[in-house]
Amino acid sequence: MFSDPETLYKLMVLYLLKKVNFPVTNSQMSEFMVSKEYTNFFTFQKVLSELLEANLIRLQTMHNSSHYEITPEGEQTLGFFESKLSPAIIADIDEFLKTNKFKMRDEVAVRTETTKLSDTEYMARMAVIEGRNPLFELGISMPSEEQAEAVCRRFREKNQFLYEHIVKELME
Repeated sequence: MFSDPETLYKLMVLYLLKKVNFPVTNSQMSEFMVSKEYTNFFTFQKVLSELLEANLIRLQTMHNSSHYEITPEGEQTLGFFESKLSPAIIADIDEFLKTNKFKMRDEVAVRTETTKLSDTEYMARMAVIEGRNPLFELGISMPSEEQAEAVCRRFREKNQFLYEHIVKELME
């Protein structure tokens, strides 16, 4: 296979990112790599860093969260070397995605953040992302950080209802 295990881990990350149509968080990928005991957390972070440096993956920071996606160069590289991944590894990744894909997508689809505007004003920013594009965005000014965070928490719970309600009201 590979004399360098880190090369294998890089191909595994590229394969995983290619199989999903949405950005994936560091913790989602490390959950797979570490829980399946392919590698440890620190080696995995090194692998991500090297993939970024080589422009094989892209990092986006959105709403205080880091999301990774494969680049065209990463897809091309994977195309050259995907056959080096064993059927067992591919099966592990495919099974992980089959079991977790919807949960993973939902975790990155709803984004919230609270920012301080002044001593008496905080902005609660909330969004629902589909693929790479915002489906619904909302910003609400609140008088305290606690209230802004509470609004963000509730948005995570009620985003689908809010979206449907607002669209219905605007379409009537």
